[in-house]
Amino acid sequence: MSNETEADLTGVTPRRRPKANIETIGGRKLSPATLMMGHGFDPALSEGALKPPIFATSTFVFPNAAAGKRHFEGVTGKRPGGADGLVYSRFNGPNQEILEDRLGVWEEAEDALAFSSGMSAIATLFLTFVQPGDVIVHSGPLYAATETMIARLLGKFGVHWLDFPAGASRATIEGVLEQAKAKGRVPLIYLESPANPTNVLVDIEAVSAARDAVFGTGEDRPPIAIDNTFLGPLWQQPLRHGADLVVYSLTKYAGGHSDLVAGGVLGSKRHMDMIRAIRNTIGTICDPNTAWMLLRSLETLELRMTRAGENAARVCAFLRDHAKVERVGYLGFLKDDAQADIYRRHCTGAGSTFSLYLKGGEREAFAFLDSLRIAKLAVSLGGTETLASAPAAMTHLSVPDDRKRALDITDNLVRISIGVENADDLIADFDQALAAV
Repeated sequence: MSNETEADLTGVTPRRRPKANIETIGGRKLSPATLMMGHGFDPALSEGALKPPIFATSTFVFPNAAAGKRHFEGVTGKRPGGADGLVYSRFNGPNQEILEDRLGVWEEAEDALAFSSGMSAIATLFLTFVQPGDVIVHSGPLYAATETMIARLLGKFGVHWLDFPAGASRATIEGVLEQAKAKGRVPLIYLESPANPTNVLVDIEAVSAARDAVFGTGEDRPPIAIDNTFLGPLWQQPLRHGADLVVYSLTKYAGGHSDLVAGGVLGSKRHMDMIRAIRNTIGTICDPNTAWMLLRSLETLELRMTRAGENAARVCAFLRDHAKVERVGYLGFLKDDAQADIYRRHCTGAGSTFSLYLKGGEREAFAFLDSLRIAKLAVSLGGTETLASAPAAMTHLSVPDDRKRALDITDNLVRISIGVENADDLIADFDQALAAV
């Protein structure tokens, strides 16, 4: 049966992606790296194009009025799950849908959504679950803009927050959740692991167990959402350890070339349907061109992250023993402590972004940064190039000084994201920059 005939009979516009994808061959389950080359796209629906075209259109033509009605029933929430076909580019589009299919593959998520930035993804998440008077519980530290959104923006609407340190034990987490429950409705538990910029891990399993102990196991318990940008999806998959929702700045490793801005949320179908309804309303979906660029980048995600991770291991081994380095916050150095236990249970790799604490203060950190020649002095992370910045003076400048001190975001901290350059060249660059301190 042709697509046109099917549409006439069902009132459903055929999507520009296959209804079934090749996910096994001879009983072997294909890896995400393989699925990134074609999952969610049928060339026959796009004139045989090997790669998805960019669909630069604001609206889509319905095959008939009944199809239009059914699509809007999905868009407006009268039926869960979103539209059965293409409607309008604020709601969906072929490039975005293919991207969302592939994002979900890495963590075997039930559903995924793409957004115009990491912060628009986080904002849409909060707007979905939070009401005036609620108490958000989160780990600390968080990315500074996330902390600002919770404390200042949502605070304007009577939303409160309590936090616990990223490396907290289950007992500590449970105590904070009990306090929050006594203060009001807890709509969401929000985590970031590893924490930005200290690289401290959160015990997701402990958070999940503490949540269930305090709120029970019913569907009305607060969902656990986690920003997995630093390690995911290659080195950590939080849905396997008790998280309900995973948040990404797709600008970082997923995009990987420092040439786009985007965000993503993935997780359980029930929660994703709720988030989709809010995204449809406020229009925080990413644009077709950005979605297309992300599809390009996902094809090399495993290669890029693997190379960057190997480079980081070599660079950190050099930095750890340098006379001008106080310590290196690199997950590969964790040994016999609580953080090492979390790492063994949750992570499959140490990542390529780490915290470097120099001996001294801001003067020494700035001298190091200003002397770099290969590594670029810029914020962001996860790109093909190596980047370095001073969080206390840059990304986390808006965080109050007392909170920065409590969270170990000190003036001598340099955050480094290792790229895919030659590792020996990077070591030479860091060596000469440290000589200038």
